[in-house]
Amino acid sequence: MVCLHGYGESAKNFEFLQHYADNLSFTIIAIDLPFHGQTEWREKEPLYADDLNSIIESIIQVTSGSNHIPYMLTGFSLGGRLALSCYQSAPERIEKLVLIAPDGLKVNGWYWFATQTWAGNQLFALTMKKPYWFFGLLKLMKKLNLVNHSIFKFVNHYISDDSVRHSLYLRWTQLRKLKPDLSLIKKQICEHHTPVRLLYGKHDRIIVTSVGHKFRAGIESCCTLREINCGHQVLHEKHSKEILNAIQQ
Repeated sequence: MVCLHGYGESAKNFEFLQHYADNLSFTIIAIDLPFHGQTEWREKEPLYADDLNSIIESIIQVTSGSNHIPYMLTGFSLGGRLALSCYQSAPERIEKLVLIAPDGLKVNGWYWFATQTWAGNQLFALTMKKPYWFFGLLKLMKKLNLVNHSIFKFVNHYISDDSVRHSLYLRWTQLRKLKPDLSLIKKQICEHHTPVRLLYGKHDRIIVTSVGHKFRAGIESCCTLREINCGHQVLHEKHSKEILNAIQQ
C-alpha cells in the first residue's frame, strides 16, 4: 500500500499504521511529496501524474524486486488529489483506492485561478510576497459570513509566515498539473472494478462529505463512503480502527 500525505505533512503521518503491521497482508510505503518532509526537490518543471507513478513504481521495484505487483493507493487530503491523478494515469496498476478526506473531488476556484491561469499565478506570487491586501479581504469575507471559521483559520495559518507562504507557492505551483478528471476516473473505476473507499470527518468544514456523495453517484457498486466523528484531521492514530477497516474492506 502506497500512502500519500496531506499538505504540510509528511510520510511520518502514516507511521502509526506500523503498530498494526503484524496483522496486515501488505507492505506500507509512505513517501514525502515535493517540498515536504525530507524530499529534496530540485526539478523546475511541474510534477505530472506519470512522473509520480514512475517514482512509485521505482520504489516498489526496489522494495519488492518486482515492478509488476499491483498495489493499493491511500491518500489523505492533498494526497487524495494526487492519488486520483495517479489512478487516472494507470488504473490497471492500482487494485484499490482509499481516499481519506480527499482533495480533488471538487474544483477550488481560488486554487484554479492561482495555478492554472497566468494572471492568477502573477497575483498569487505577489500575494505571497505582500499578503496584506489578502488578509484584509479574508477578514471582510469572514465578517460577511462568506467563509466559515474553519476555512478562515486554515487559510490564515498558511499565509501568516514568510517561510510558510514561500512553501505554499512552491507546493501549489509544483503540483498544479495533478488535476484529476473525475468523469474519466469514474469510468475507469467501473471498467476495472476498482474498489474505492471514501472516509470523511463528520465535522470537517474544509473538505465536506457531500462532495464525496456526489462523486460516489453512479459508482455505488465499487465505492463506499463512511463518516467518523471528527473534523478534517481524519488521519490520526485514534481513528486507526476506521482507517484499517476502510483499507481492508
